Amino acid sequence: MDNISNNKRIAKNTLLLYFRMLFMMAVSLYTSRVVLNALGVEDFGIYNVVGGVVAMFSMLSGSLSSAITRFITYELGTGNRENLKKIFSSSVTIQIGLAVLIVLLAEAIGVWFLNMKMNIPDTRMTAANWVFQFSILTFAINLISVPYNASIIAHERMSAFAYISILEAIGKLAIAFLIVISSMDKLVFYAILMCAVALIVRFAYGAYCKKHFEECTCHFIFDKGLLKRMFVFAGWNFIGATSAVLRDQGGNVVINLFCGPAVNAARGIAFQVNTAISGFVTNFMTALNPQITKSYASGDRDYMMTLIYQGARLSFYMLLLLSLPVLVNTHYILSLWLKIVPDHAVLFVQLVLVFAMSESISNPLITAMLATGRIRNYQLVVGGLQMMNLPVSYVLLRIGMFPEVVIVVAIAISQCCLAARLLMLRGMIGLSVRKYLKKVYLNVLAVTVIASVLPFLMTNVLTESFLNFILSSFVALICTGITIYYVGCNKVERQFVLNKLYTLKNKLNKR
Repeated sequence: MDNISNNKRIAKNTLLLYFRMLFMMAVSLYTSRVVLNALGVEDFGIYNVVGGVVAMFSMLSGSLSSAITRFITYELGTGNRENLKKIFSSSVTIQIGLAVLIVLLAEAIGVWFLNMKMNIPDTRMTAANWVFQFSILTFAINLISVPYNASIIAHERMSAFAYISILEAIGKLAIAFLIVISSMDKLVFYAILMCAVALIVRFAYGAYCKKHFEECTCHFIFDKGLLKRMFVFAGWNFIGATSAVLRDQGGNVVINLFCGPAVNAARGIAFQVNTAISGFVTNFMTALNPQITKSYASGDRDYMMTLIYQGARLSFYMLLLLSLPVLVNTHYILSLWLKIVPDHAVLFVQLVLVFAMSESISNPLITAMLATGRIRNYQLVVGGLQMMNLPVSYVLLRIGMFPEVVIVVAIAISQCCLAARLLMLRGMIGLSVRKYLKKVYLNVLAVTVIASVLPFLMTNVLTESFLNFILSSFVALICTGITIYYVGCNKVERQFVLNKLYTLKNKLNKR
């Protein structure tokens, strides 16, 4: 009965996060177009790459952020409220100290790198420096928000994200309007407004947590034993956090060094499309992750394994369902969405979506690994593999390969990391590699191949038009849905879907 209740909570929280994502996606797609047209390709690329330089300092914060989320969720699973209060207060203290450290490092190293190494036109260097300063401030604000966001996720109060997102979306719509009518440098003004929105959202999350969660009252605590455990966990997780930042933001910087800001703009557009689509899976995993961690903490390993298998498949299917219409109509969608379509944007979008699908089936495995707290060997192996992204991409771009090779390398290494995760988790939590390959990997591979055949054949035959775009997207959705139902789902899951549809039909008939 507890597991049924937990499944209902996951479904409810996922639904809430979906409504949030739909709203945010609509706002994001509109504002991205307005901002790109207002700034121009070059300034949009500058903002993207300068923000990437600042984001590279998240390799210092990412590991601690994961540690905070894990420790808060784990203590909720054990029910120890006193430890929970200590962990929250210690987390806030750590994040404030880390924010000060990162600001100092960014000012010392980042400013030098921006002015001496980045490929930015001289006429825009002053604006780029202003963007850098406000990006640092925005980053620090978001860093201090981590313990509050972790508490909301651990308590599974996803409605808070939905409410506060409305405030954030209003702020971004205001930015899109103000940047068009502003008489000052649009790039600098955009950076200032983005920082202001981050500050407002930070205070909103803080106010919500203090009102609803008793542990979210910050006191200065120096618990040596607790801090040691958190820093040991974070220290090993630092390898994984660093490798992910070097892959994403390091790849962005390498593209800038060899290809210039215009290609950064194309990559930025691709990642905005990916963020809009992957947000659905991110929301699902946000709702699922606390249950994986809590089931491990309470010793319910069977339920944890069920969540891992089903979570991996459902994550992939949600991405495939949304990505396939985009993959077969990428050029037309970008032309419809943007007045200016940067060169390389089409292939970047397609490859980034493939990379997102490749990573999606690993997300539950990563959560399970973090739940154990025994991450040293895992991070040495998997983190070490991921760190190969940057040097391999650098070498390939240096010898003249196309810019999109950075994402191709990321996809290949992602598959190597998946294999390493499976082998490592076999010993850590007793994960059956054979069962995972059968229930997840081969399953999603078969669904992808079967679902893709007809939509891609159609787009190769049909000319680009709005009617053909609607037709091919509809066919892609139908093919994916039918294939997931008959190939991707087992008998029990198909019966569950039928029961839900039957219940929905009865409710509609009563109305």
